Amino acid sequence: MSRLNDHAILKSIFSRRMIVALFMGFASGLPLFLTSGSLIQAWMTEEGVDLSLIGLTAFFGLPYTLKFLWAPFLDRFIPPFLGRRRGWLLTFQVLLMISIAGLGQTDPSKNIYMVALAAFIVTFFSASQDIVADAYRREDLADEELGLGSSMFINGYRIGILLATGGGLILADHMSYSRVYFLMAACMIVGIVTTVLTPEPALPDETPKTLTEAIIAPLVDYFSRNNAILILTFILLYKIGDTMAGAITMPFYLQIGFSKTEVGTIVKLFGFWATIFGSMAGGILMLRIGITKSLWIFGVLQAVSTAGFALMAHIGYSISLLTCVITFENLSAGMGTSAYAAYMASITNKKFTATQYALLTSLMGVPRIFASAPTGFFAEYLGWENFFIFCTLIALPGMLLLFKIAPWRSE
Repeated sequence: MSRLNDHAILKSIFSRRMIVALFMGFASGLPLFLTSGSLIQAWMTEEGVDLSLIGLTAFFGLPYTLKFLWAPFLDRFIPPFLGRRRGWLLTFQVLLMISIAGLGQTDPSKNIYMVALAAFIVTFFSASQDIVADAYRREDLADEELGLGSSMFINGYRIGILLATGGGLILADHMSYSRVYFLMAACMIVGIVTTVLTPEPALPDETPKTLTEAIIAPLVDYFSRNNAILILTFILLYKIGDTMAGAITMPFYLQIGFSKTEVGTIVKLFGFWATIFGSMAGGILMLRIGITKSLWIFGVLQAVSTAGFALMAHIGYSISLLTCVITFENLSAGMGTSAYAAYMASITNKKFTATQYALLTSLMGVPRIFASAPTGFFAEYLGWENFFIFCTLIALPGMLLLFKIAPWRSE
């Protein structure tokens, strides 16, 4: 794979493909926390909904984990307008606009079941949009652009999340929640305009001709390659230490003496911009050195950043140390996530992009649910310092798998 010079990198950053990746990321990130994050939880709290029911909003995100089940349908069938990818994108984006606005018309105090149904519909259309947006990005970008394209998509995704969470909560202090959700629905216009104006990727030869073929062929194609099982294991393990450490940091910050204001200011403000910069820097570095070397370098940085929390647990309260650890952790996490997403995109077959990528990203979410669940027990049993050392060491198996699936000198 050829490496790009500075002029080519700058040209690539501002290309049509990267701008499209950024805007599609925004359209994918915006709906995520409208159904299972702080905005809907604040709404339910103000309407007097029982806390136990508010906790169940986590289940609204189930379609994101199960999206591989209907991804073959989107690979097999082509809408009668705009093509295989743009046709489905436009369909789901319009349905998202309608369903987000509809969610805002429900009333948690009168009919919580209607709220749950509306939220689940939004999540289903959002997960479906993610399937097609990921497939579009893989087919639209050249192989050497997958790293930067993934980082642009992730940055757009995070901006969408920030608008839905921080922006939505601020707006909710000045207007009704129904109006907030209507404005959020209107923001989906960004995705719709992007879909209409961008070109459709070329349709690969030998795409699935039947639904059965769309289900079976991607699995046969994937598992017929070398190291198929090891690659799946790597996807499960590459970010497991980072994920486990991040799952329970809020109690850690508070227990060692930081105030909520200090945490909110440093973790959210410094952390957000460090992640954005890390994703962008990771994408540019991947243009320079490729995905394989990036997985190695960024994986090591992720593990070192997790060890930083162990250092903070040992030293205790320190604003300067918190700022350094949070900045470095989010910087390395942004880099690692970009390489992670680019690697998954690079190993998909363009004939079945939607199905294979949906399967891999669904697998990526497993540690976030199952590995994060027992972290409170581990932290209580081991103590904070030993817990973060454990999270650092548990990253090693994923790194060791790189020797087999992505050796340093391979492309």
